[in-house]
Amino acid sequence: MKITSLSLLVVASMFFSLVSTAGAALRQPDLNQKYDLVVYGGTSGGIAAAIQTKRMGKSVILIEPGQHLGGLTSGGLGATDIGNKGAIGGVSREFYQNIKKYYDDPRHWKQEEAADFAGYSKEEDALWKFEPHVAELVYVQMLEEADVPVFFEERLDLKSGVEKSEGRIDAIVMESGKRIRGEMFLDTTYEGDLMAVTGVSYHVGREANDTYGETLNGIQVKNAVYHQFEHDVDPYIVSGDPFSGVLPGINPEPLAEDGTGDDCVQAYCFRMCTTDVAENQVDWVKPEGYDPLQYELLLRNFDAGDRRIPWNPVFMPNRKTDTNNNFAFSTDYIGMNYDYPNANYAEREEIFNDHLVYQQGLMWTLANHPRVPEEVREHFQRLKPAKDEFTDHHNWPHQLYIREARRMVSDYVMTQHDCQGRTIPQDAVGLAAYTMDSHNIQRHIVDGVVRNEGDVQVGGFSPYPISYRSIRPSKEECRNLLVPMCLSASHIAYGSIRMEPVFMVLGQSAATAACQAIDQRVDIQDVDVEQLQAKLCEDKQVLVWTGAIKKPPISLTDLEGIVLDETDAVRKGAWRFSKGSPVFVGGYYAHDFDNGKGEKSVTWTPKFEKAGEYVVRLYFPPQGNRASNVPVTIEYEGGKKVIIVDQRATPQERPFTTLGAFRFAAGESGSITISNEGTDGYVIADAVQFILIK
Repeated sequence: MKITSLSLLVVASMFFSLVSTAGAALRQPDLNQKYDLVVYGGTSGGIAAAIQTKRMGKSVILIEPGQHLGGLTSGGLGATDIGNKGAIGGVSREFYQNIKKYYDDPRHWKQEEAADFAGYSKEEDALWKFEPHVAELVYVQMLEEADVPVFFEERLDLKSGVEKSEGRIDAIVMESGKRIRGEMFLDTTYEGDLMAVTGVSYHVGREANDTYGETLNGIQVKNAVYHQFEHDVDPYIVSGDPFSGVLPGINPEPLAEDGTGDDCVQAYCFRMCTTDVAENQVDWVKPEGYDPLQYELLLRNFDAGDRRIPWNPVFMPNRKTDTNNNFAFSTDYIGMNYDYPNANYAEREEIFNDHLVYQQGLMWTLANHPRVPEEVREHFQRLKPAKDEFTDHHNWPHQLYIREARRMVSDYVMTQHDCQGRTIPQDAVGLAAYTMDSHNIQRHIVDGVVRNEGDVQVGGFSPYPISYRSIRPSKEECRNLLVPMCLSASHIAYGSIRMEPVFMVLGQSAATAACQAIDQRVDIQDVDVEQLQAKLCEDKQVLVWTGAIKKPPISLTDLEGIVLDETDAVRKGAWRFSKGSPVFVGGYYAHDFDNGKGEKSVTWTPKFEKAGEYVVRLYFPPQGNRASNVPVTIEYEGGKKVIIVDQRATPQERPFTTLGAFRFAAGESGSITISNEGTDGYVIADAVQFILIK
């Protein structure tokens, strides 16, 4: 896909100078020079790295394979994902402070007043929501002020693009044949191309849970509770006929058990910028290559009764949105990106275009198809693409949301244990703070209906340190390369780290380490970490979290015996997951919507190492709108008992109710089932506990 150069019109102000194009505002590189640091990738992390290098008095070149700077930050993700803004400092925070300075000028509010925008406050030092073109303008201004030379439209030769000797990169070679020499190198692409061509170890896909002793990695059926189908939808081309084949994007094969590793990748999408201002809109287009069958599952989901509006538009300044995936069938093109991380450029372009056609066709369908509920169609006719964004790409983002591609495997792999504070590396070069977040990875069939798999959203922890060892390779693989974006992390930990502000933090830290390695005349692995951390703190990076420490209301690991959460259960019917009550076990609890009475149940099947008599406890957050007559069935060795539980009343022994003592055989034995049969309010399923009576 050919993308013409973007005209960047800047309104003159006390903070911004007039620039005509991104390239024209920046110094051109000297390819005859050997640079102290070569940064490959003009993403947010690459920009922060280049600026830091210049501030440390070193020469740098920033190479951008495309025509735009800023990656996803300028490519539609204006609703910054961070988790805790107090974890962000340095160049990263400067960027958001400069965004604030831009919007402090009243002339930059064209479609609304600053006071009318909920995300803007005069008292705040930074602004975390912004229009895409403004992000790129700010990046250009920051690079221009730092006098960073930028090399546009130069892609690394994926076959022989690295010249390496004695464990060090000497130069990288572009497809054009141009050769760039450097003392140190940074890979700041989303794909990890320089890392891969250099020969550094990496992983694509999900590790098995037992690889790093995690619980949220690998295949995730039970934890896939968000963005899920809430109605039974037939997956076959001819409804009810498995021999007719499955609808597009559905895996017809049975899945391996939860926690099994695979080579699948969480879904990508475009973060669209839309507006409700009619004079600044363009229409949704029905793309060439539109395939109605791609959206049959969406339409059947509406037919089944799902009336949710399937996207998540968050408003930015000037009545624009950053729009993301939401609910069962939305902008994520699930299962269609597995080949992307290791693909060549032509293959990636094909995947990019395939995603574009899918999402354009989806939006046209939602706005126009007669099987879409009228109120949903009206919503998508009210919000349409902004006419003044992505003007060189038909008002669609030029950046595909590469949520995850290659991930380096180095001397330290960030895992779920780091996110949840069970391990704490001492060589911190930044903090991460976001929920462990994986989008759905595939669609599959369960009992003749379609379900999504792979979505995991588990948070409730404080900002945590990222190890220096996770952003550089092992010494035997390369001694002068850093990889701050495709860093060494498991799939589920990367889902927490992979946020644009954190990429800027790690880009700055990587550049600082590279400059110190030059000064100390050592390999990147031998940088004095204490000196590195001292410099980072001097430059206002945040390396230690001193704020409040988050803990789940009731942590699974704090409870004795065998504890099964709602995600360990087999659920029948549509249950919704919530965190609305102040006290519950684990990440959330489930409720039955107070509907479909007699059609819904939750069943736990424990696995006992020893036969014996166990005290059985039931956990649930009580409230006045709960059911007072919830039937709980305990099946045990030699019997069955039904106990009626009042979920309006405070549990007998806060925060649990003891159901009694029952004998269970060793192995998978017995069960606990909560039903909503005949209940008079919301039915809650949170957790069950089994404690062996000694």
